[in-house]
Amino acid sequence: MNKPVLNYRKPALLAIIGSVLGLASCKKDKLPVLNERPVSTAGVYVLCEGSFGLANNSTITYYNLAEGKATQDYFKLKNGISLGTDAADLKQYGSKMYCTVTGARDTKQDSYVEVINIATGKSIKRISFFDDKNDFMPRFVAFYKNKAYVSGYDGYISKIDTASLAIESRIQVGGALEGLAIVNGKLYVTNSDQFYYPSPNNTSVSVVDLATFTKKQDINVGFNPTKIAATANGDLFTIVKGNYADIPAQLIKLSSVTDKKVDGFDINLAGIAIVGNSGYTVVEGTYPINYLKTLNVTNGAIGPDFVKDGTAVMTSYGITVNPLGNDVYIGDALGYAAAGKFFCFGADGKKKFEFATGGSPQSAVFNYNYK
Repeated sequence: MNKPVLNYRKPALLAIIGSVLGLASCKKDKLPVLNERPVSTAGVYVLCEGSFGLANNSTITYYNLAEGKATQDYFKLKNGISLGTDAADLKQYGSKMYCTVTGARDTKQDSYVEVINIATGKSIKRISFFDDKNDFMPRFVAFYKNKAYVSGYDGYISKIDTASLAIESRIQVGGALEGLAIVNGKLYVTNSDQFYYPSPNNTSVSVVDLATFTKKQDINVGFNPTKIAATANGDLFTIVKGNYADIPAQLIKLSSVTDKKVDGFDINLAGIAIVGNSGYTVVEGTYPINYLKTLNVTNGAIGPDFVKDGTAVMTSYGITVNPLGNDVYIGDALGYAAAGKFFCFGADGKKKFEFATGGSPQSAVFNYNYK
């Protein structure tokens, strides 16, 4: 596979946990009530994309911290079925986690969002993302006021009610939609240049007013924006990949107050994560080497290496920060091999532990102890 394909396949490296503590679950989940708070981390779910182009390539690895044991293909073990083809994102909301499964190109009815009980690893519902004509090709998910919002390569944002777990409505906002972020009551989603799903809208970030669920505008950011993350003060940083030739990659800063471009920086990034005042980026090096760096969320400056103890991370592929203790979990695709690794670092950049995963490990969700 050539490098541009690999770049397009990198998902939202940086899934940050949304509303982990704030929402009640369905009674059938038999999970903690609202006034309980986690006291420790019991386990880590890791979404592993697997090898590009293969059917049922994606898996979930589960790591039990008390036992120090990693279980491969945990979803299939618990549910008796495969997770699916080309899973793109795994995010937590309340007692559930939502996994977007894009499905294979030109294959009908294999696009869906898998909703999973965090405490047990068992599927609660597989929400179909197709109709009698097309698959919706879901990519990434974000949450706001009891709703899940899912981007799709079909150009639509789908709104899911997190109580009924049904798609409430869908609106067309752009082209091949990728990463999204929600801030100040608005959803920002990137319009990428996805080679399988070409669209003339491939240079902008679309803005959706969530109060009315209507598109407001497009913000021009340059050719092929893919990832986006919001800061605590409402700014947004967008990775713009260019065309890997004569159009250079950039990091673009936007304001959610003015919905305009604020600044731009010439740098080739593969991923970005922002939690509070802490930012992390994956800087692309010579293939297949990627470098994990810190990010100044005020001025957009790329800082030094995050890892401080000499731990070798070959192909940084995903970053998730555990809000309980602020440990930083980093996926290593190991040169896009069939198996990967997941590292846990303290906020000081020093390794705590590591475990083996499926191929191309990226976003993580945490299973907590409440007693």
